[in-house]
Amino acid sequence: MIEVRNLTKIYGDHAAVSDLTFTIEKGQIYGFLGPNGAGKSTTMNMMTGCLAATGGEVRIGGYDIVEQPSQAKKLIGYLPEIPPLYPDLTPAEYLRFVAEAKGVAKKDIPAQIAHAMEVTQTFDVKDRLCKNLSKGYKQRVGIAQALLGDPEVIILDEPTVGLDPKQIIEIRDLIRQLGKDHTVILSSHILSEVQAVCQTILIINRGKLVACDTAENLENFFSGKFRLELSCDCSLGKALSIAEGMQDLQVADKKEGEGKCLLTLTTDREDADDVCREIFFAFSKAGTALLAMKSSKATLEDVFMKLTNSEEEAAAEEIPAEETAGEEALADVSVQEATPADAAEKETEDESHL
Repeated sequence: MIEVRNLTKIYGDHAAVSDLTFTIEKGQIYGFLGPNGAGKSTTMNMMTGCLAATGGEVRIGGYDIVEQPSQAKKLIGYLPEIPPLYPDLTPAEYLRFVAEAKGVAKKDIPAQIAHAMEVTQTFDVKDRLCKNLSKGYKQRVGIAQALLGDPEVIILDEPTVGLDPKQIIEIRDLIRQLGKDHTVILSSHILSEVQAVCQTILIINRGKLVACDTAENLENFFSGKFRLELSCDCSLGKALSIAEGMQDLQVADKKEGEGKCLLTLTTDREDADDVCREIFFAFSKAGTALLAMKSSKATLEDVFMKLTNSEEEAAAEEIPAEETAGEEALADVSVQEATPADAAEKETEDESHL
């Protein structure tokens, strides 16, 4: 449905987006996930033709967004992070204006507006001025305008930013409903939001795509070792002696209290239930009670942190640090090296000028 090839956007000497390549299949909900300043909004603006790319190409339904913009844009409904509403128009007036601007046939406009309002549940506010609407309703009207023209792809940039918990749940439910009839792409830096509604997750960091898969596959791929957290009704020495008598367990952390201890174990084994059973029976055989036992694997948050920190760690490894280097030379390197916060702040400033 959408093909992005080697997409790049450079401002001066800063690459906001760097050589992005991915494909969006028809009929799914995609989450575009990344920290603030990662390049999500810049990428979406280029995908929709609102911003010229420095290099690369975007094809929507086979149409090049630059060479064939009219055909490509007819397939897209776009909601920017700030809904493009006219404050002194009512939602009904605004949607009619958008429908006419999109080239919807005059005879089809009433039906399309009615359908968009029905899907977004905005009939109740159709005659109020947009400037008097709550932020939740403004988002809904923004989504309604994206639906006009019956596009195959709906692109939503941070659709729940600034909403209260009730409004967030309502917008998430609306996105799921849209996913039944459209391909949906939404950007967010909120992990729970992406995991709750998206079937495929693309993670972008510092302008580069670092992962593209389902949340479950990403968690399994980066899961590594199981962690087992034990609360034991015995001394730390006794708990350690019991754990050391079991195979394939490593002690990751330990803490002793008054007559009790906390023990964190890791294992490469995948059969977590069997491992838990063995631990339970080993402590029971030793006449020691387990007050609590909890097993866990990597979460999407763990994956996100690992992927978005990897480039900063790699950059740090590339800084030369010879054993003979003095403190002054190392200080010079630290001054010249831009920090991740500087890069993120620069992209935020760049995007704010668009």
